[in-house]
Amino acid sequence: MLTKLPNILTLSRVVAIPVVVCLLLFVEDPVGSWAAFAVYTYACLTDFFDGFIARAWDQQSDLGRFLDPVADKLLVAAILLVLVGIDRITGLTVVPAAVILCREILVSGLREFLAEIRVSIPVTALAKWKTTIQMLALGFLLVGSNGPLFGSISTSQIGIYGLWAAAFLTLVTGLDYLLAGLRHVRKTDTAAPKSQLKT
Repeated sequence: MLTKLPNILTLSRVVAIPVVVCLLLFVEDPVGSWAAFAVYTYACLTDFFDGFIARAWDQQSDLGRFLDPVADKLLVAAILLVLVGIDRITGLTVVPAAVILCREILVSGLREFLAEIRVSIPVTALAKWKTTIQMLALGFLLVGSNGPLFGSISTSQIGIYGLWAAAFLTLVTGLDYLLAGLRHVRKTDTAAPKSQLKT
């Protein structure tokens, strides 16, 4: 049911995406960056609370299971693209951004296939760490040069280092997810009649 609180929180996370983008593009710094960071922080919090509430209050639904990963991927993809567009991610730092974006697309495709054959792959602890580091890195990059110095390290530098770390974990967890998914693909191909394998 659409009125369930977890679904409302997830939908609000989707609505937050264009708000973050517009704040970065059309509102001058430092107000634009800090306001974008505030909305992004709200989106990250709803990512935790919608799942927690759904489980605690037994409000899990098919709509929520569909919307939640879609909202997460849209948020990450939109922020990566806008950060590249406003030159907060430049040069070689585009590489980890591209790795993260490609992994999101790969995982989406695998999940769609696995859902069709009613198979789910549990999220690993390392994948949760990857998500945490990735979200923190994007938060630092949203603030950019408007943030405080941490010793001699700027907010932007912390974000860039975090993005590289997240990209490394993305490769590790993405490969693990891909191999697990391909095992199920091979099982499906082996079990299917030969006539169904022809395209």
